[in-house]
Amino acid sequence: MDSLPANVVELTQALVRIPSVNPDGDPGTPSTGEEACARYVADFLRASGAEVSLDEVEPGRPNVIGRFPTQPGPKPRIIFAPHTDTVSVGGMTIAPFGGELRDGKVWGRGASDTKGPMAAMLWALHEMRHEIPSLPVEVHFVGFMSEESAQLGSQHFAKHHGRYDLAIIGEPTSLKTVFRHKGCLWADVHTSGVAVHGATPELGVNAIVKMARLVHALDTEFREILAEAGGVDEWLGFSTINLGMIQGGTRSNIVADSCKLRVDIRTTPGLHHAGGALALLKEFVHRHDRTAHVTVASEAFHLDTDPANPFVQKLIAAGADLTGAPWFCDAAFLAAAGTPAIAIGPGSIAQAHTKDEFIAVKDLEDGVAFFRRFLTSLG
Repeated sequence: MDSLPANVVELTQALVRIPSVNPDGDPGTPSTGEEACARYVADFLRASGAEVSLDEVEPGRPNVIGRFPTQPGPKPRIIFAPHTDTVSVGGMTIAPFGGELRDGKVWGRGASDTKGPMAAMLWALHEMRHEIPSLPVEVHFVGFMSEESAQLGSQHFAKHHGRYDLAIIGEPTSLKTVFRHKGCLWADVHTSGVAVHGATPELGVNAIVKMARLVHALDTEFREILAEAGGVDEWLGFSTINLGMIQGGTRSNIVADSCKLRVDIRTTPGLHHAGGALALLKEFVHRHDRTAHVTVASEAFHLDTDPANPFVQKLIAAGADLTGAPWFCDAAFLAAAGTPAIAIGPGSIAQAHTKDEFIAVKDLEDGVAFFRRFLTSLG
């Protein structure tokens, strides 16, 4: 790093200008992968006094880990943990990697989700680099790769780097403490049929027609079953289902012998305790069509961290009220491995993934002040 940014705004701009688009799906740019961003963060952490390593999870896609010095003796450990990847830049109406400062905002992909929150964390750590060693906690940092798809970075970290007393996941939460969020099940429902010539459809069995009946049932009856089974969560509301993608058949003149529906089920802790979304979905599909079956595409856990955790209480005392979220993030994977975790950061989730993503300068500055206030309260 030739020279350090002068403030959190310049740091955010620098991070936005480094393409780190998740390569899964349609990234909208050939500039994918987190390595360049991770290396920049590594240099910044070193300049802030941390011992730094790059932990490659997939080729060219590392987590970046920083450990700040601490005085000898056993201490609780906390870790600041934003992610370094962003979603696709396809369809953006502003320069995705411009990092332009205009109208009191920094513009570009990741400004809100989550390079702005990451910059606020990093700048607070940099400003407090001389105080951190004497705090009664060890302070670490990790920038996770692959949060926007499959959460490979957080899963790898949780498996290989032990437990912490609190993980502070960087997300744009308007500086509120997300201690509970929904889980997510992506599952494929498959129907099968018998292919024949489209001129004589009565001789075959159409998998699309069979799926159409299931689509209606899932969108009505199953939606009610999910809500009833999981109950109403005071922070998250009901469990929900979205019928997101459907594929079937091979040609218009052939009766379709297969059809696949991708569903997105967002789950509350109550639904998990009631047996889980997958079991309910399999039973429902089988009851409506005994030849249909369900396969899992991916599953992410819900988050339900105890708000009585003393570090969570410190966040609340520093001004970050509790809240819940319908989305999911890396916090759930660390929590599942035994680390209490929450999500917090400046900026609004309403700006995440948008065609003209931005974060307000005031939000960045408020984020730095908040993280400094939290760290100072630990002393």
